[in-house]
Amino acid sequence: MRNTRNIKNNEVSERRGAAADAKAALLKAYREAKEAAAPTLEAKQAEQIAVAEARRARQAERDAQKREEKLRLEAEAAQREAELEAAANAEEDARKAAEKNRIARVVEDEAARKAERDRRYANRKARQG
Repeated sequence: MRNTRNIKNNEVSERRGAAADAKAALLKAYREAKEAAAPTLEAKQAEQIAVAEARRARQAERDAQKREEKLRLEAEAAQREAELEAAANAEEDARKAAEKNRIARVVEDEAARKAERDRRYANRKARQG
């Protein structure tokens, strides 16, 4: 029985050793791949930086366009508001002018009636007198 245990232990230690060897081989391969990729890594990083800067430039351009569009819309809104206010002022002025004309006509009519009344009164006094 003791012998079988040693066989099992040997198998376990062999598997552990094989696993450690495999791990070391993988680590060595990783290091070699990393060293081999170093020149291309710098190029990739430079490319990524260039792409990021281009993305930032496009975003800044879009933001500038949005600001310009917002300013244009605000200017149009202000212009429309000014036009509406001018139209309202013109309408108010026209209404006031019409009111003044109406009042002037009423005063003229009243003066004409008074003049006609005074003329009739003067005619009547002239006939009586």
